[in-house]
Amino acid sequence: MEYIDAFNHFFPRRYYDAMLETPAGQKDLGKRMRGIPALSDIGARLRVVEGFANYKQVLSMGLPPAERIWGPELSPEMTKIGNDGLAETAAKYPDHFAGWSALLPMNAPDAAAREAERCLRNGANAVQIATNANGEPLDEAKFRPIFEIIAKSGRPVLLHPARTRAMPDYPSETYSKYEICSVLGWPYETGVTLARLVFSGIIDANPGLKIVAHHCGGVIPMLAGRVGHSWDQLGSRTSEEDYTLVLKRLKKRPYDYFTDFYGDTALEGARGATLCGIDFFGADHVLFASDCPFDIEKGPGYIRATIAVLNSLGLPAGDLEKICHGNARKLFGLKAA
Repeated sequence: MEYIDAFNHFFPRRYYDAMLETPAGQKDLGKRMRGIPALSDIGARLRVVEGFANYKQVLSMGLPPAERIWGPELSPEMTKIGNDGLAETAAKYPDHFAGWSALLPMNAPDAAAREAERCLRNGANAVQIATNANGEPLDEAKFRPIFEIIAKSGRPVLLHPARTRAMPDYPSETYSKYEICSVLGWPYETGVTLARLVFSGIIDANPGLKIVAHHCGGVIPMLAGRVGHSWDQLGSRTSEEDYTLVLKRLKKRPYDYFTDFYGDTALEGARGATLCGIDFFGADHVLFASDCPFDIEKGPGYIRATIAVLNSLGLPAGDLEKICHGNARKLFGLKAA
């Protein structure tokens, strides 16, 4: 079987070094990243990829997004450096990397729109966007031109959860404890962001927009019943605003928007969650992904576990081929092997 890994993370060296020089890079961020060589060392990364037969990656940078590291005066230039580094890496090692995904400076929306246009024109296979832009929701009016540009390109958005410790679990507290913000908060915020894109009308306004929601759509597949039946009754619980008008404005049932999104298999080798995601999105809308190199082995662990899970499901051969490489080829505009 051929595998195209749609969602994994790598920092080009120049971008990585600049990031570690910032205050964020010198604290918890730097502590974690310095312990994962394959996140920035191309030699280590090539060895990880070479450990699997018929396997390639579509590279994207990891968290934090640029807007959390640099202000709007620096983030456009830094994302350009990072994006050019990914493009060069993919071009230099085509036997290892099938393509790359652009990162945008979302704290500078006009510059972000220009960078999306530049990267897509220069061969980017996707655009990665975090689920919030320094705490701001993606359905703000200032971000809409970015989605319009991406939708017209035909390439997908890779939606990465980005809830931080600064977003507390309870209103009475000042920060999130026990890494709940990422372990549980990321799947939650992924669902929140998908909902905001639907109910704000961004999806209806951009019918060509394709969204790949990292970690197989977060909480959405597991909450399919609530996504369906509760939002069929949108407005029944709220008196301050008339949400029934939102239902009338939408072009289809809310549930159907969510099944039109794409999920990936970056689920840390969890078999039940993988089954749930495939059942919800369908084999045509699930992409193989590993979240490499954030496993305990610092590279190969999630890849191996994800392959093993997929091979254990007894899927029809055609469905398995779609998930492992066929869907990625279509979404990313990749040539057949």
